[in-house]
Amino acid sequence: MKKMIFGLMTMGAIFFSSQNIQAQEDKEQEVEVETTVETEVTVQEDFTDLDVMQLPQPVKDAIMTDYNGAFASQAWVKTEGDQKIYKIDIDVKGETETAFADQDGNWLEMEDEGDE
Repeated sequence: MKKMIFGLMTMGAIFFSSQNIQAQEDKEQEVEVETTVETEVTVQEDFTDLDVMQLPQPVKDAIMTDYNGAFASQAWVKTEGDQKIYKIDIDVKGETETAFADQDGNWLEMEDEGDE
């Protein structure tokens, strides 16, 4: 009878110790889990400053024609391939609008991705 009780106690001790070991292994696995965060990076080609007087004549003409009474207050330029794109702040009756044009004075639909 003593052997039986001692055997049950031994088995109980082994059972409880194995549960404790399993719990410790689970905790270690939780600690080893790495969190990966993906960040979307937008690469923005920079426009370089340009004196408003250096805008090509077709762009100046487009401003005078399409924005009656407006004038360019600031300008930037960037080159894409063989084409130059101009970003222009246009003062229209006291309010500033940003527009984009190519070197031929054609208006382009682009989004302004940030302040210069």
